[in-house]
Amino acid sequence: MKPTLFLLAAGMGSRYGGLKQLDGLGPNGETIMDYSIYDAIQAGFGKIVWVIRKDFEEQFRTQILSKYEGKVQCELCFQALDALPAGFTVPEGREKPWGTNHAVLMGKDIIKEPFCVINCDDFYGRDCFMRIGKFLSELPEGAKNQYAMVGFRVCNTLSENGAVARGVCAYDGQRHLTDVVERTEILRKDGVIQYKDEQGAWQPLDENAPVSMNVWGFTPDYFEYSEAYFKEFLADPKNMENLKAEFFIPLMVNKLITEGTATCEVLDTTSKWFGVTYAADRQATVDRIQQLVNDGVYPNKLF
Repeated sequence: MKPTLFLLAAGMGSRYGGLKQLDGLGPNGETIMDYSIYDAIQAGFGKIVWVIRKDFEEQFRTQILSKYEGKVQCELCFQALDALPAGFTVPEGREKPWGTNHAVLMGKDIIKEPFCVINCDDFYGRDCFMRIGKFLSELPEGAKNQYAMVGFRVCNTLSENGAVARGVCAYDGQRHLTDVVERTEILRKDGVIQYKDEQGAWQPLDENAPVSMNVWGFTPDYFEYSEAYFKEFLADPKNMENLKAEFFIPLMVNKLITEGTATCEVLDTTSKWFGVTYAADRQATVDRIQQLVNDGVYPNKLF
């Protein structure tokens, strides 16, 4: 069974200053997600699912879905603030949905095969999709509790225009993930990659340290675990009192690997990430895509 690509497209890019998911950066107005989808199809993915906000469904269908008609199976699902389990209500004053793993949960009724979750506004590169596609397609029929993430080398994920947030990963001798620690400020200072620790001090980070760029491979049982743990998350008073508390994918994965329920293999990739974390990144991203087209990695017009 071919795996599914599940794109998280429900958020606004606050640092970028607009809806960067729909920003045309390629020579014919292609978005970053168009290149991810093109690479995923080349890597053997058979279905594309997006989670978006309901209020821009019409624009999304017109600008995005229309170009894939007849080329790959496509489906939409929607993330909403009030998409909660029975017995829970949105606390007064909360304005945004509940984070990336809440977004993943929105696909539980339409994804029945191994799937890869990605951000739609990050350029991941062909090798990334080949690695995760191979892992998912080689899982035995009915496999459970065998997950994966693509671990980018941190040196391949920096922005020239400011600090980036990355999940720094640790793994055991079998390359099974043991921990993900979110570092909200990583940059190159004085020629050395560094991150700011909890005390505000800068600490060095190895050039090839694996970091999460939110490329995860799961089997459908992941939805069941997420549904159960989301109820625990909501039942915790501090998460309801904190109007910005979020149910993140690493939170769920860390729980499953810590309790021994699942394993998560860290897949190494040579792909170089780029994207538009900051508005100043935009032109560099346009130039890099054009260079890949010039080099023959991508056709001038994708679809």
